[in-house]
Amino acid sequence: MLDGLRDFAKSWPGKILGAFLLVGVAGFGINNVIVDLGSNTVARVGDEEINSREFLRAYQNQANRIARQIGSVPTASQAEAMGIPTAVILGLSEGAALDTLSAQFSMGVSESKLAQLLREDPSFHGTLGTFEPALFTQVLQSAGWTEAEYFEARSDEARRDQLTTALFADTDMPEVAAGLINDYATATRTIDYIVLSGTSIESPEAPTEAELAEYLEENQSDFRTVETRTVKLLDLSLASLAATKEISPEAVKAEYEATKSTLTTPERRAIEQVSLATPELQAQFEAGLAAGTDFDTLVAEAGLAPSSLGTLTQAEITDTRLASAAFGLAEGGFAIIEGIGGKRAVHVSDIEEEREPSLDEARDDIVARLAQAEARNEINDVLDQIEELRAAFQPIDQIAERFGLPVYEAEVTAGGTELAVLPNLAAEDYARVSQAIFAAEQDRLIPSIPLSGSAHLWFDLEQVEPARDQTLDEVRAEVEAAIVAERIDAALASKAEDIVARLEAGEALADIGFELSAFPQLSAPFTRFGSEDGLVDRTVASAAFAGGPAHAGAVLNESGEQVVFQVVDTAEPTAPLDDVALESINAEARAGLISEFVAAVREDAGLRINQQALNQLLVQNYGQ
Repeated sequence: MLDGLRDFAKSWPGKILGAFLLVGVAGFGINNVIVDLGSNTVARVGDEEINSREFLRAYQNQANRIARQIGSVPTASQAEAMGIPTAVILGLSEGAALDTLSAQFSMGVSESKLAQLLREDPSFHGTLGTFEPALFTQVLQSAGWTEAEYFEARSDEARRDQLTTALFADTDMPEVAAGLINDYATATRTIDYIVLSGTSIESPEAPTEAELAEYLEENQSDFRTVETRTVKLLDLSLASLAATKEISPEAVKAEYEATKSTLTTPERRAIEQVSLATPELQAQFEAGLAAGTDFDTLVAEAGLAPSSLGTLTQAEITDTRLASAAFGLAEGGFAIIEGIGGKRAVHVSDIEEEREPSLDEARDDIVARLAQAEARNEINDVLDQIEELRAAFQPIDQIAERFGLPVYEAEVTAGGTELAVLPNLAAEDYARVSQAIFAAEQDRLIPSIPLSGSAHLWFDLEQVEPARDQTLDEVRAEVEAAIVAERIDAALASKAEDIVARLEAGEALADIGFELSAFPQLSAPFTRFGSEDGLVDRTVASAAFAGGPAHAGAVLNESGEQVVFQVVDTAEPTAPLDDVALESINAEARAGLISEFVAAVREDAGLRINQQALNQLLVQNYGQ
């Protein structure tokens, strides 16, 4: 039967039927990926496309933030588990939804507005806090942006801002809601309280042997060792190989004579400036400059605070006008120059003269440089030799001895923090090296681990100590301490309940505290978020606000202490929210409305995701 189907598929009628089937299938969904969404399109909102370049740029930013937390860039499967692709798509789709709406309203951005946005972007501000064209080009290149992409992105942002500002700029929180928030946030209470301690109860009995064994059995998961692997490690890097080099005094002297002109420390100047924003200030400083009045006097008379630009060489100053003026002044002098925002006074407060170091001063740097040069010339050859020796199953100790390299020994756990014994291993590589150690098998050839900067790491797995349950003899003291602590906590909680019952029955906290040698303390008035002095934390404050006047209760505070309290005063807000707090609340309300609005626009326009292209993009760039 299968042979018959194959023969039919090769015939003209079969090919025609196959074509109809393909078109039919395409009509039921394949076109969504192939026809409707191109291979370079990750998603579409309405008529706005989110292309692979946009997605990868946003995804990389998010992945970098995650990498700083977990120590490595997540793979595609790890990112999927964390929800990173979905979050990036949703974030980009919000902007695309607003772009769709702004296009319907024919909104635009003028070139003058784009120029203003460019000048105000702090990413491109130089030493003086003003726009620097060279820095603009440098930042775009390092971020992988073209100028056209940057201006298109800023245009999109400006149109979205126009849209949301026009719709929600004057949207404020209703007065009733603001009043409720004010009542919630600023109402205060005052309590009398005592803190119970071990002296408030009788000492608990020591646990018996049977109780210790029973507790350990019930809580065995808390008393386990972690798997530990003992390894010998050898690292080959420029730093480790350079440390094995001996540089002769003659070579150092010869290098010094050949390069001492380049070792000269350039002149550096401490520079500060003030903006002369008004004609009066300009006239005052110009008159002072002509009269020889010093800069500090003029600044004090004008009531200005100069801003420091730091101690810089002339080459470090990107503003040529500033560099020329500052390095043409004597120490203590100042000059008035033009700036983007008007004139400014530039003052040189200190000058570090250019100087040539002596041979003794330069010796350490020269030795390090020559050793690095020798290591750089040899490292590839040494790497090849070590790999050959490893392939011949030579142990780490013998290889290290042959090349004069140190061997490091560590008992490594899964976290890899013990790898700090390797001085040339960066902390961000600990996780990768520990993963390789825990993936290794004893008596098997273990490949090298390539590291940044042409460095490599090898290790011998000496011993594996698997995770196991600890015995009672090993953890007797810890188990006994845990049981005693539980009994103390239970006794304190029971005592606190008794005290609360007596307070509710009408007894005074002072009388009860006297019996326990724990005298009540009167708190300062506090809000639901605790007191300003920190003596009443958020947990105690929440418990105090759980009842009305004269409310009594007991609670474990954030330090783990048992606190018994009684409310002695309540106070409602006497003033409305201040302008700063009210504006913050209004801003939060507007942000919530904008978020709901954007979600509705996106839902109306329709979000379609090219899952096939998305998965392929992630795997190609970040691995499975």
